[in-house]
Amino acid sequence: MSPRNFVKPAPEAVVTRVEGVWAGIGQAIRAARMAKKWTLVDLARRAGVSRTVAYIVEAGRATSLEAVVRLTNALGLRLEFELTDPRRKDSRPGLSADPVHSAMGELEARHLRGLQFPVGIDEPYQHYQFAGRADIVAWDVARAALLHIENRTRFPDFQDTAASYNAKRAYLAEAIGQRTGVTRWSSQTHAMAALWSSEVLHALRMRRESFRSLCPDPADAIAAWWRGEPPQSGNTSTLIALDPLATGRQRLFVGLDDAMTIRPRHLGYAQAAAALMAHGV
Repeated sequence: MSPRNFVKPAPEAVVTRVEGVWAGIGQAIRAARMAKKWTLVDLARRAGVSRTVAYIVEAGRATSLEAVVRLTNALGLRLEFELTDPRRKDSRPGLSADPVHSAMGELEARHLRGLQFPVGIDEPYQHYQFAGRADIVAWDVARAALLHIENRTRFPDFQDTAASYNAKRAYLAEAIGQRTGVTRWSSQTHAMAALWSSEVLHALRMRRESFRSLCPDPADAIAAWWRGEPPQSGNTSTLIALDPLATGRQRLFVGLDDAMTIRPRHLGYAQAAAALMAHGV
């Protein structure tokens, strides 16, 4: 019997990082192939792999390292991995970038800034032993209104998700208040924005009462922020399913109740990453 590689399931940060690595590899290989004006069949033949394997790699899904090396060699590229310290200011983004999470944050920041709200990205907070960073924060000093959005592309570990989100709900407002000069927020809107994918919707439906306990409020407050009309009072916690590729009259997000019955926009992380790449997002 072979030994077990891992003694417990990977935390969400690990899973997201791994998915981000594969998505980045797929994007780079597809871009190089397109630059050479090769078809997928051309690349597969030159690399000595099947068309299916080449497609899987470009779609950002996990496969063998040998397949990736074969593909990069065929393109005249060299695959390199670099370990970086994210605390260093000179650390460079590489294959570990998370394009789906980044696209969700970019969409939110662009819209909120367009409404003339100050926006903070990756905002840190500290409260004794608790420390962390918030994905997106916006505020309206005149109304003493605060918005916090935590973006999630999947839910491999609900307990870790709940612990992180609850810590931000408890301690983030004080930290942002100190920076903005707001001594007491009249309203706080905390929202967990989850990727509108089959994988995520399945997780929500499997643990619907847990998610409803964590995010019991309807999406009215974040919808008000999205219209440029922050709530005047009250603290809310809500969950929305968000599609960073929504176009035209498509709904950008839906609340938790709708997410229990609505159809998915993407199968999972890899398909959403591939769609972003195809759209040049």
